[in-house]
Amino acid sequence: MKQINSKQRAQLRSMANKLNPTIIIGKGGVTDNLIKQVDLELEARELVKGSILKTALLDAKTVCNELAEQLGAHPVQSIGSKFVLYRESKENKQIFL
Repeated sequence: MKQINSKQRAQLRSMANKLNPTIIIGKGGVTDNLIKQVDLELEARELVKGSILKTALLDAKTVCNELAEQLGAHPVQSIGSKFVLYRESKENKQIFL
């Protein structure tokens, strides 16, 4: 997995500003189904935003890093209850850093 530098991360953060969270994590936490869903979204969009509900009692940074590690993605940002992940798509490349 190729590392992204701070300029590329800033570019991804600005792109993620416009996104609505598509990954919602509730009290079930990080499940296998959630990981599959995030994997499909990363392949389709490359950049996904997630949100953690208050009932989940999870930390956005921890969840972001855990998902990134399991899916071979880059954690772009985690603020409050929201986080952003990036992974270059194999067949559907849309973002050029």
